[in-house]
Amino acid sequence: MTDYDSQNVFAKILRSELPCEKVYEDEATLAFMDIMPRADGHVLVIPKTPARNILDIKPEDLSRLMVSVQKVARAVKVGMDADGLTIQQFNESAGGQVVFHIHIHVLPRWEGVPLRPHTGQMEKPEALKAHADKIRAALAG
Repeated sequence: MTDYDSQNVFAKILRSELPCEKVYEDEATLAFMDIMPRADGHVLVIPKTPARNILDIKPEDLSRLMVSVQKVARAVKVGMDADGLTIQQFNESAGGQVVFHIHIHVLPRWEGVPLRPHTGQMEKPEALKAHADKIRAALAG
């Protein structure tokens, strides 16, 4: 297995070297808007501990990550008025992983609306903020 690269984009976000539109944070995890969303309201949830993927994350860190995924997923569904959710997690290049810090995709879904293809197209910051505002409001209850 390859070693963890502390210069990956999510490690840089965790160190505040790169910006993000934060949705949720606790002592163990961070959730933020995906800048290349496949659906409006697409959120990424990551652990604060360094781990490449599900193959090397410590079980206790994975447990905390999944608790945050569930919390964020509920808020995404309510905040984005979604009909459902897709939760995705990729491991290693052959499995579709691009950023080698474990991350879970939370994608709101609506009946009859397909996911957008991953084109590398970046969303406008004001659109990300508007979606994040809805999700943060749902988290606040």
